[in-house]
Amino acid sequence: MPTTVLLPRWLIPIEPRRVLTEHALIIENDQIAAILPAAEALQRYASAEIVHLPDHALLPGLINLHAHSAMTLLRGYADDLALMTWLNNHIWPAEGKHVSVGFVYDGSALAIAEMIAGGTTCANDMYFHHGAVARAAIEGHFRMMVGCSILEFPTPYANNAQDYIDKALSCIDEYRGEKLVGFTLAPHAPYTVSDETFRLVIEHADALGIGLHCHIHETQDEIDASLKNHGMRPLERLDGLGLLQQKLVAAHMVHTTDAEIALLAQQGVNVSHNPASNLKLASGFARIADQVAAGINVGIGTDGAASNNKLDMFAELRLAALVAKAQSSNPEALPAWQALEMATIHGAKALGWQDRIGSLAVGKQADLIAVNLASAGTQPCYDPVSHLVYAADRTQVSDVWIAGQPVYRQHAHVGAFAATALARAHHWQKQIQETHA
Repeated sequence: MPTTVLLPRWLIPIEPRRVLTEHALIIENDQIAAILPAAEALQRYASAEIVHLPDHALLPGLINLHAHSAMTLLRGYADDLALMTWLNNHIWPAEGKHVSVGFVYDGSALAIAEMIAGGTTCANDMYFHHGAVARAAIEGHFRMMVGCSILEFPTPYANNAQDYIDKALSCIDEYRGEKLVGFTLAPHAPYTVSDETFRLVIEHADALGIGLHCHIHETQDEIDASLKNHGMRPLERLDGLGLLQQKLVAAHMVHTTDAEIALLAQQGVNVSHNPASNLKLASGFARIADQVAAGINVGIGTDGAASNNKLDMFAELRLAALVAKAQSSNPEALPAWQALEMATIHGAKALGWQDRIGSLAVGKQADLIAVNLASAGTQPCYDPVSHLVYAADRTQVSDVWIAGQPVYRQHAHVGAFAATALARAHHWQKQIQETHA
């Protein structure tokens, strides 16, 4: 790849908290080679490709810390329902009929196309047919942490917990060494995984040196059921099993006591806050301001498009900041800088990738987005960070680079990957509608 000089109006490295003007960022191969004054860059790199971004903020790509990418093909399939009704009566039956390698690849590809166009360059996924997710990420040139779902009950993908684990381990071995893809073991939730399976999953994750990903404390019903079946709340049970540790991403964490927040902070657990999904499923209001104040590393996720119904990290950014203020009765809770850090460097830390992505620094991977703030809705611009959180939307993302490669230029996808994904989505819509007519 040729050396590229990016000349934005504002350059926002995230770490440290500052906004640079009249600066350039240099991409060489897949890395950030330099950040320096624009005049010096133009002189030093006179023969490089120059990309002018005169009305744009340049910042790290956003990191979606909790997603079910393939479920994008079930967007709008079942709405306005409680979580367990939604799962038991609609989503799981539909998945039982349709989930296959083709479904997972095509759904993941569609999600990747949507996320790239919205400024997301990395997602922490959780689903089945992990090789199909990995292949979609590689072919879409998207950074993906592939979560290998593990449950006790049979699905079209696996027969029992051991079968899920075996397939996960095989896939992890197959894709070892891929630069854009990593893996976690993802026990689905406390109510779908036994103590024995949790212990086995932790043992394998420790042996492989990989992370863990689990839905925890999403609803009050989950907690009530745990008290009935185990005599304790889910977090207490999981702590006893050894799941609460620095390499765990705990999705949702809506219902937490003061003692549980302190426990999460003490154990170094990472939390994925998914405000839109929590609201749509009426799961509740997570105490994010309290969790952040306690020192917990909190990132932001969309959850799946079947429960959101969009993979829009700019919408999640704004919602996270607003809900935190209302929930805590504190207008100073989760200010714009903090929200933007949650969607970038905090997500990277949660995945153990903070040395690669999440901020703009020399030597890091060139996962970058340019956001055009010239439109009426983001003018005048006194503070670009404020606008990115409270005013801008995903349609203002103009350019995206992942590992130094342009994948979205001047509001258009590069290559045929996105167009093919869209065509396949129409195919699946017809098939699913005919099956459930």
